[in-house]
Amino acid sequence: MKIAVYSTKPYDRDYLTRANKDQHELLFLEAPLKANTALLAQDCGAVCCFVNDQLNAEVLKLLADQGVRIIALRCTGFNQVDLATARELGITIARVPEYSPHAIAEHTLGLILMLNRHLHRAHYRIRENDYSLNGLLGFDLAGKTVAIVGTGKIGTVFARIMLGMGCRVIAYDPYPDEALAQQGVTYKALDDLWPEADIVSLHCPLTPDNYHMIDDAALERMKPGVMLINTGRGALINTKAVVGGLKSQKIGYLGLDVYEEEADLFFEDYSNQLLQDDVFARLLTFPNVVITGHQAFFTHEALTTIAKVTTDNISHFEKGNLAQVCLVE
Repeated sequence: MKIAVYSTKPYDRDYLTRANKDQHELLFLEAPLKANTALLAQDCGAVCCFVNDQLNAEVLKLLADQGVRIIALRCTGFNQVDLATARELGITIARVPEYSPHAIAEHTLGLILMLNRHLHRAHYRIRENDYSLNGLLGFDLAGKTVAIVGTGKIGTVFARIMLGMGCRVIAYDPYPDEALAQQGVTYKALDDLWPEADIVSLHCPLTPDNYHMIDDAALERMKPGVMLINTGRGALINTKAVVGGLKSQKIGYLGLDVYEEEADLFFEDYSNQLLQDDVFARLLTFPNVVITGHQAFFTHEALTTIAKVTTDNISHFEKGNLAQVCLVE
């Protein structure tokens, strides 16, 4: 099958080529998938997309008119897909349900340690021949309360890491994990998490119900100086509310690997251009904010799994083995 692979970076080409093993014809496209690039998939039976590619009704109809029968997401989340339109058009949507929960959980810990011990500031201070410690005071993680929103694969791994660090771990998930509870995680209602947490970490998918779950009301219930970490989806937090929380010092530390308007920023090099996003620019002015560009997934193990599951999804679909395809229902 001929596959149009959108939003291709050199590492995508490398890992997908190795996983494909000449099973399919891969058409690598650097352009993201949008209405004005959908025609690049002409003569392709499949399309492979990433997190910031647009899969709204207009794009799906353009792809269907060209004969695209399956869209293989090389990611876990699928909030960017108009699933109702895809079903109407008979387009199968596949995804990678999990790749390396350790990659994202470990990156989350990295953000916490960097913020707490001011490693980003210390690094640049040393490079400027400044060895003073003023302003770099941290705290022991042991004994602190960590609130985890979402205890799926990633949240579970992160919970075990924080338990191993000596933290008290509380969590919210519509479907509590009994095994995790037996290991010491206490499940609570969402509103009951905020007042107890020293650190709040988001690990849930984005749904209409949790859009902007971190808003002014949620921040009001949190401890002064709370650490907020988001490696889930950008729109889980209301960024303007978070900026306000940083200004009022309600938020003492903010670590982001995702951003609700990241589609116009992340994965590209804009170093020779002016930053046009005023809200994002405001975030960058705070010394207690660390942002990475949707990097948490980016490990050798994760990319290997993503490439294999993505190509396997398309191969199983082509052979009619739908039971073996990781479908988005």
